[in-house]
Amino acid sequence: MADGLLKLQGIEKRFGPVDVLRGVDLEIAPAEAVGLIGDNGAGKSTLVKILAGVYAPSGGTIAFEGSQVRFGSPLDARAAGIEVIYQDLALCEDLDVTANVFLGREPRKRFGPFLWLDRRAMRAEAGRVLERLGIELSPARMAGELSGGQRQLVAVARALEFSPRLLLMDEPTAALSNEKIHHLLNLVATLKERGVAVLLISHRFTDIIELCDRVIAMRDGKISAEIRPQSHRSTPEMMAEMQAALSGELPGAS
Repeated sequence: MADGLLKLQGIEKRFGPVDVLRGVDLEIAPAEAVGLIGDNGAGKSTLVKILAGVYAPSGGTIAFEGSQVRFGSPLDARAAGIEVIYQDLALCEDLDVTANVFLGREPRKRFGPFLWLDRRAMRAEAGRVLERLGIELSPARMAGELSGGQRQLVAVARALEFSPRLLLMDEPTAALSNEKIHHLLNLVATLKERGVAVLLISHRFTDIIELCDRVIAMRDGKISAEIRPQSHRSTPEMMAEMQAALSGELPGAS
């Protein structure tokens, strides 16, 4: 792939005697949205956590923006321009919405040798990003008071606030209403127009078909098939092909 943003070659991950990923090759271009599908245990979330710096790969190489990288922590991945929205949200319930949006990247004010959090600036910016996302939520609300859907939207706000080059989304619509799902997909489409690449894990095939340029199917820790949505094909036809890829019935699937 020319001008690739991300290139994975031979990515492996072992947990003790268990091979979770077994030689994954994947490339993603700038502004490209790639859907990732697979049954439970196929290795999808493990692959995302490697890209997010949560796990180190047991083998293989990762190149990002043309340079080989090895992320030692999520902070390394963030610094490179990779943001992630997890299925389990990963919010701090004892902090307010503002603190969760800026978690780990809080702006600070200096007075002589002293630094302290610029809470006023944080709250104002958190309010602006929530408004841009159409989220009717006070930045002062505690995360522990929020519903599952509200927490998911705060996680989205946190990821989008810092202008990622690659956005990883692991079941981001799981706790959202249909209205909020549509709103989120529109936001991701806007990010694509700005050059942001997206890797989306979802069990909602309709979301993937609507948003993604390519669909990658995983089985048993490997990529088993690649599907390219085409405008002249119906949604039922696409969904049937994706189901066939997951079952290994698609020609060329392993």
